[in-house]
Amino acid sequence: MKASRMIIPTLKEAPQEAIIDSHILMLRAGLIRKLVSGVYNYLPLGLRSLRKVEKIIKEEMDRSGALEILSSAMQPKELWEESGRWNKYGPELFRFKDRHNRDYCLGPTHEEIFTDLIRNTVKSYKQLPLNIYQIQTKYRDEMRPRFGLMRGREFIMKDAYSFDVDEKGLDESYKIMYETYSRIFTRLSLNFKVVLADTGAIGGNASHQFMALSDIGESNIIYCENCSYAADEEKAYSHAPTLEKEELKDREEVLTVNKHSIEEISEFLNLPLYKIAKSMIYYAEDSKQYGMFIVRGDYEVNEIKVANALNSSEVFIRLASDEEISALCSIAGFIGPVNFSKCQIFIDEEVTKMSNFVVGANKKDYHLVNVNYKKDFDGTIGDYKKAKEGDLCPICGKPLKSERGIEVGQVFKLGTKYSLPMNCTFLNEQGKTLPMVMGCYGIGITRTFQAIIEQHHDEYGIVFPLETAPYHIVIVPVNYDDEEQHRVSDKLYEMLNFKVETVLDDRKMKIGFKMKDWELIGIPYIAIVGRRASENIVELKNRNDNSKVELTLDEVKEFIIDKVNNLK
Repeated sequence: MKASRMIIPTLKEAPQEAIIDSHILMLRAGLIRKLVSGVYNYLPLGLRSLRKVEKIIKEEMDRSGALEILSSAMQPKELWEESGRWNKYGPELFRFKDRHNRDYCLGPTHEEIFTDLIRNTVKSYKQLPLNIYQIQTKYRDEMRPRFGLMRGREFIMKDAYSFDVDEKGLDESYKIMYETYSRIFTRLSLNFKVVLADTGAIGGNASHQFMALSDIGESNIIYCENCSYAADEEKAYSHAPTLEKEELKDREEVLTVNKHSIEEISEFLNLPLYKIAKSMIYYAEDSKQYGMFIVRGDYEVNEIKVANALNSSEVFIRLASDEEISALCSIAGFIGPVNFSKCQIFIDEEVTKMSNFVVGANKKDYHLVNVNYKKDFDGTIGDYKKAKEGDLCPICGKPLKSERGIEVGQVFKLGTKYSLPMNCTFLNEQGKTLPMVMGCYGIGITRTFQAIIEQHHDEYGIVFPLETAPYHIVIVPVNYDDEEQHRVSDKLYEMLNFKVETVLDDRKMKIGFKMKDWELIGIPYIAIVGRRASENIVELKNRNDNSKVELTLDEVKEFIIDKVNNLK
């Protein structure tokens, strides 16, 4: 391809909307352009790279034995009602009516569609196991689209669904996809961790996330360097540092005028935060139930775990208002579990290990001191806190670390969550009708594309891995009007074109301008044709480390073709 015929709309400065490096670089390098909030057009250079990401994913999915299909993005309400998700999914679901007043949504995910397809196609155990996948545009009406392709309202996703006769079969399908994803993200040159994850709106009974490590990641990863434990913050389980047990004291009521927050109480009573229990009342709008959640004062409540405890979804969970708390016979700022019976009480297990701690008295301007679990109150014990760095690993007991990550893929064990209500069944060897056991496996392709750039860039621009670069090499003559440089540039282009993906920058622009363009775009190799053109020698720049070496045309050809062939 000759640069004079390409669209190369690079920018010196990025639009103000861009905050993180990868979003800035994608806009400046002319890979994408914003259409409306959370929706982007993919320009030629960006689309070439995106298609390479898709190609690697398809190769590994096909290698795993999965079969590719393509389903509609438009989904009827009736299927979502069968699964029970039409009302539960939340405001992110794009809903609309057709001219006949029938309800539809634009698919944010495709569990219902794939389940419906298989229940009408597969009838016998002899046709199982089965794994089918697609690459398709999805839609979610995000409240705050941000960070470019990281969180958009329209995005490209690879989703796959496995169908097995039993849990043992699901375990094997899950293992195959886990290994397939590990190969995919390794081939994409991503530095990633695999972590335990919450199943969220998809549902199911087990899940892992594949997280590309990055300081700008929206998720916190809690992991142990000593053993294999790693989990997303939403799912992470940990032990707090052990507190010394004390002899139990008698409960007392103390005056705490206008002392509402944990920090204010801590300062007023001259007690550390871990001697205070934080009581918070949440409301689940879908199930219309309240719950009081109690955690140690030096921890935060994990709202994902709250949603799970209340059999709800995160989008329907909110803190109770002051008016609602008053109606529950308590006072905002002075909430506590002692003699409280208006809703279910959920106690984080770390609270059960505390001695003589402080809680709200459910009375204005008063708190209770020397409170103890079982002696003064009871409730449902569980893990409701947010794990954090420095906590103890639940497996080996060593201190946990934390890093931020970008979720690029997730695998779920769905079990019969969709097949049972949607009657997706098969006949076993004995002729008995049983529900299929399902798995679900997703990769955010556009998010993965941006994550690659987030991990691979420097002060000059993008540094694409060879596997996903728009082109492998660009030939840049210092002065294309110079006869020798023109001859050598054309000759090298003829030697490389159709063997590797090659650009010849034949634009009549200064060398500095052209070099800044290609360094910004991130083409892995730049062949600079200059002062030694008459000797058939060019300068080859490696964009990965910005090193340069002088090579003959034959040496450049051999080097680049060898690099590209090693990718296959």
